[in-house]
Amino acid sequence: MTNHQEISSFIWNVCDDVLRGLFKPHEYGDVILPFVVLRRLDCVLEPQKDMAYQLYNEYKDKIEDPSPIIQNAIKHSFYNHSQYDLSRLTANSLKLNFENYLNGFSQNVADIIEKFQLDKPVKKLLDNNRLYLLISKFKEIDLHPDVVNNHTMGQIFEELLRKFSEMSNETSGEHYTPRDVVKLLVGLTLSENKEDLEGEGKIRSIFDPCCGTGGMLSIGKEWILENINPTIDIRLSGQELNPQTYAICKSDMLITGENPENIHLGSSLSEDKLQGKTFDYMITNPPFGVSWKSEQEYVLAEAENPQGRFSVGTPRSSDGSLLFLQHMISKMETKGSRIGVVFNGSPLFTGDAGSGESEIRRWIIENDWLEAIVALPDQLFFNTGISTYIWVVTNKKKPNRRGKVQLINATDLHQTMKKSLGSKRKYIADSQRDEILQMFLDFKETEHCKIYPNTFFGYTKVTIEQALLDESGRPVLDKKSKTPKADGSLRDFERIPLSTDIDSYFENEVKPHLPFAWMDRSKDKRGYEINFTKYFYQYKPLRSLQDITNDLLKLEEESDGLFQKILEK
Repeated sequence: MTNHQEISSFIWNVCDDVLRGLFKPHEYGDVILPFVVLRRLDCVLEPQKDMAYQLYNEYKDKIEDPSPIIQNAIKHSFYNHSQYDLSRLTANSLKLNFENYLNGFSQNVADIIEKFQLDKPVKKLLDNNRLYLLISKFKEIDLHPDVVNNHTMGQIFEELLRKFSEMSNETSGEHYTPRDVVKLLVGLTLSENKEDLEGEGKIRSIFDPCCGTGGMLSIGKEWILENINPTIDIRLSGQELNPQTYAICKSDMLITGENPENIHLGSSLSEDKLQGKTFDYMITNPPFGVSWKSEQEYVLAEAENPQGRFSVGTPRSSDGSLLFLQHMISKMETKGSRIGVVFNGSPLFTGDAGSGESEIRRWIIENDWLEAIVALPDQLFFNTGISTYIWVVTNKKKPNRRGKVQLINATDLHQTMKKSLGSKRKYIADSQRDEILQMFLDFKETEHCKIYPNTFFGYTKVTIEQALLDESGRPVLDKKSKTPKADGSLRDFERIPLSTDIDSYFENEVKPHLPFAWMDRSKDKRGYEINFTKYFYQYKPLRSLQDITNDLLKLEEESDGLFQKILEK
């Protein structure tokens, strides 16, 4: 078995064969995923297994830490000094030998295994004579990188996570993003900056604050090596909230020769483990519409700090998407960084002028950081069919892009899947991804691409007061100021585009209809929103009466005169 679907199906069947009746379906992932990681690690270490065992026993009493000697000899940054692995364990003395096996891993792997919290599941398996049955099943699959490459292994983890998440009613989108979306996100983030990635001796960094199993980071690096510069040194960093996916990501980094110490556990919002760090490129898909109430105290406290990540404003507590974007902006290099992030529609327009969301948009647009937004097809994700958007943000736009925002409508660029995966019924084919990237790079207005100045998205919210009128319909004057009293019940607001003169607008659009109205300019608020659908709306004329009549007559023929009978009544 080398195909990710075959291996995923095999592992999934193990759940039925071994775990059914002993564990609840929502617990399957807690058992299976750690064993997938263990089997992968075993397959990597198998060729040098005996050497690691012998070297450990030779040097364990001679030096305090024999790790450097063992790692240098076996050419891996991790090892297992036990005489056992999953393929060498037998049913005899299984409890003792399995513990010996787990305790034999080097410290960097032990830290990963700890996050899986295997103690309780393993005890349950042992008590019910199922542990060896589970181990014997995993012996049947070869997960060595020469047989199952890193890309395929990532797909296996993601397929299993999707199934386990569905069984536990979790949102699988919190764990990973479909590969077709990731490839487009990576291309949009990196393709505009090829010259920065070309040349000898280059070192660049990629960061994902919601890294899940690490798929975005791996694909980002692969894209650069394959499309721009095969010799560049790409350093990957990430942070992940979920201990299980964090452990998978860290183990993957260990196996692929990345630095696993660059992957951190905890919330990026309230536990920034990379405080003070900056990165060249940042890509992420933060969870859609997830509340940040549990972190509200910390976030609001930092928002009060003028130098804090969230000092510009905070969105409503029901959706923390824009907090992640602020977090990434705080990590931009002064020499220039690029950010690609997947959002739902809410960050585009939620919140009126002066609200946290509007202030964040204002801050980004007025600083000329928003480079492009791409509207994606719906039904692209495994756990939701909602419409999504990719935002590209940078603090170093090319001269031709300065002061402008590019909008691309890619909602029709998709293929229909032969078989749905959860809510995912569509995918972006390679040719369609190339088409979107080309539109982005061309930076020319077309039917699917609009380019607007930054000010296009801004408006001033002006307060309109109306006079309190007496019985004869005349304004009631204040005795002291001799000015009309305002009728608070008639107070209204006008949203006037930044490109429009406010006084002229009032005189031409308001005054003719409200002769006793005036503007209270002391209450002006500037807001920003991006009404994506409106900009790409195409008017479709109503069908002619003749066309409708012809259709009705055709129906009449098909219904044996039913329409005529209705008319006669």
